[in-house]
Amino acid sequence: MFFGLLPIMWASGTGSDVMKRIAAPLVGGILTSFLLELAVYPPLYQIWKWRDLKRTLPS
Repeated sequence: MFFGLLPIMWASGTGSDVMKRIAAPLVGGILTSFLLELAVYPPLYQIWKWRDLKRTLPS
């Protein structure tokens, strides 16, 4: 889906101004989601589980 939207982003023909407004947020959302899933969510999950485990284990 991402690669299918890239030609729309750089199109210059009739109606491209409307399609660019649709494609740009979609491309941004896909990239943001991809980066969050690979770089942000796993460390947050590990921190959350570590704190939960630390709280439940006896000292």
